[in-house]
Amino acid sequence: MTELAEMTCVPCRGGVPALTAEESGRLAARLAGWSVVDNHHLEKAYKFADFAAALRFAQAVGAIAEEQQHHPELLVAWGRVRVTIWTHKVKGLTESDFILAAKIDRIG
Repeated sequence: MTELAEMTCVPCRGGVPALTAEESGRLAARLAGWSVVDNHHLEKAYKFADFAAALRFAQAVGAIAEEQQHHPELLVAWGRVRVTIWTHKVKGLTESDFILAAKIDRIG
């Protein structure tokens, strides 16, 4: 089985169904620490020593997001970053959301 982090996000143009809860569960089992919330989005909080470290992490996430053309929601605060991912066009989760999460974990 290919590691999720080795895969590439596929741009969603809409018109495809979101993953089922079963499909999301199988993919989530391949990630560490991510929560599937209402089978709508993925969420994970990362902790850091200070604001500067959290900001550097957020900037690194932004670089991955631009490279993959798949953009998460980031909440940056002192010593922490919360990442939320979903595919807006399908109003739910796609495989690309899990790929992006795995890529983010590589830097977190």
